[in-house]
Amino acid sequence: MTDLTPITALGAAAPRVETFGALQIEENAGLALASLALRKGGNTPAPFGLTLPDVASAVSNGEIGAFWTGRGQWMVEAAGKSETDFAALLKAEAPECIVTEQTDGFVAFEVVSTQGGAPIEALMSKLLNIDPKTFGAGQAVRTGLEHMTVFLIRRSDEKLAVIGMRTLAGSLWHALAVAARRLED
Repeated sequence: MTDLTPITALGAAAPRVETFGALQIEENAGLALASLALRKGGNTPAPFGLTLPDVASAVSNGEIGAFWTGRGQWMVEAAGKSETDFAALLKAEAPECIVTEQTDGFVAFEVVSTQGGAPIEALMSKLLNIDPKTFGAGQAVRTGLEHMTVFLIRRSDEKLAVIGMRTLAGSLWHALAVAARRLED
């Protein structure tokens, strides 16, 4: 029998973490993701006691969070649950909804600033067509970053999550790292 060893989206045994001046970028390999969509005429559930967010917003309740992805659609995330069947847990919480496992399709990078929101905003201004001054804590958006489509979640003034397609993990890390490195100069 083949001896399989799990690896992160960037191909290593452990998540990559790198510091660039006031910014730290970390591969969040433990994040579980599942999409949740309402059926026609369905009521909005409150999975895990979480009030699902409105347009362009994100919410969290401890280790569980959600961000809006479209009309009647959300991505629900769970910290440290990537090795579980998170979609099944979510389906049990919202049995009338359509739930699809997304964990292995995406990669998440957490960008953290040690000097408040200014370094995060500087990084965003280099990479994104979004006004970082108006993209505050609790907001989420789907946008382009270089040639890739990503979800951005402003977890707090000092934290930004960048979630993109797993197949583009290396390109996404490169884009973030190069822009963060340029801010050091």
